[in-house]
Amino acid sequence: MKNSNIAKVALVTLALVFSIQKGNAQTVKILFDATKGEMAGNADWVIDYDQTNLGVGSGGAYLTSSGHQSNPQRIPTPAQSGITASTAETYWSGGLSSWGVDCAKKGYTVETLPWNGQITYGSTSNPQDLSNYRVYIVDEPNIQFTAAEKTAIMQYVQHGGRLFMISDHNGSDRNGDGWDSPAIWNDFITTNSVQPYPFGIHFDLADFSETTTNISASATDSIIHGPMGTVTKAQWSGGTTMTLNPAQNSTVKGVVFQTGVTPGNNNVMVAYCHYGSGKVAAIGDSSPTDDGTGNPTCTLYNGYWSDASGNHRLLLMNITIWLATLGSTTELGAVANENYNITVFPNPANSTAYFKANNTLTDVQIDIFNVTGSKVCSKTIEQLNEGATETFNLSSGLYIIKVSSDQYSGTSKLSVY
Repeated sequence: MKNSNIAKVALVTLALVFSIQKGNAQTVKILFDATKGEMAGNADWVIDYDQTNLGVGSGGAYLTSSGHQSNPQRIPTPAQSGITASTAETYWSGGLSSWGVDCAKKGYTVETLPWNGQITYGSTSNPQDLSNYRVYIVDEPNIQFTAAEKTAIMQYVQHGGRLFMISDHNGSDRNGDGWDSPAIWNDFITTNSVQPYPFGIHFDLADFSETTTNISASATDSIIHGPMGTVTKAQWSGGTTMTLNPAQNSTVKGVVFQTGVTPGNNNVMVAYCHYGSGKVAAIGDSSPTDDGTGNPTCTLYNGYWSDASGNHRLLLMNITIWLATLGSTTELGAVANENYNITVFPNPANSTAYFKANNTLTDVQIDIFNVTGSKVCSKTIEQLNEGATETFNLSSGLYIIKVSSDQYSGTSKLSVY
């Protein structure tokens, strides 16, 4: 009986991993959380809500500390299918509508986990179980995660899910329950049942405002030099920092820092890492996500478009795209890029690297450059069928790979030892 139970657990785990991986090959689904008081006080950190419930005292709408009620909907309205390249962010009504609409324009499907939704992993009875989503975004939680919720989120990331942790400054307790977002995130990180301190990230209990240009200089970092553009500054309007500990997670990396500090593991404003088969990103302020429009009873500011000269849009979408793509950033591990649908393995490689097509590509051009910018080899392929591989033999060193085809283009980094 004991062995039978172990086998059942293994099968369930494999099914959950397959569920996330299956989602990788289909439409990318992004879940914005609204169960943790994201609309408390002056916050409106949802992509959309049922405007008919504003001021209504019945029907189960979430009551915020300022007395207004709104019920974020699972499926935003109007329908996402109506969004085009020119659709305005006011198409939806939440304070995160700009972010949500940008995700839709990217081709992602966005949903909200409503105030009365459940955070689960592996529950077949929950239609919004985390295993159904590629990315889970929690923007400034104001309600503590339960033990079961912590376990669910950790297992989700461990098995290939992607978590975006957004904090606010110390003392930002919007609903008056004694917990604010830095403390809530640290509680999640330190006291979960799966692995304490899994990400090498700890939120500082700080409160500061500043505009910084202290950005990672790495030219191949897809968070800073990503598909939406290059991030050159960030503005915190009452936010916090993070302290990183590579001994807890060797992949953790900071990319935005407070002014005047040497980039490293302290005074970090934006960070990311891998954990298990998943990815995690974290920022120390919710102001960049605010688009200035939303619940009319809230005082909102346009951090997404206006602050930092529009850089917050680039930053948030670069992070979202990195989380949503199958591979890692060029700084962290295996090279795989949905922008050109080719996986390069292993990375680091021992003289021989293999390029595998994840779908059939035509008119493929592969160019490999060394760190000085000199082209060391190239190959033109009329058609590269799905699953087919090309082999490259390279001497030890660091290389930049540029791949283009009729369908995709992109660059990544490969290390050979």
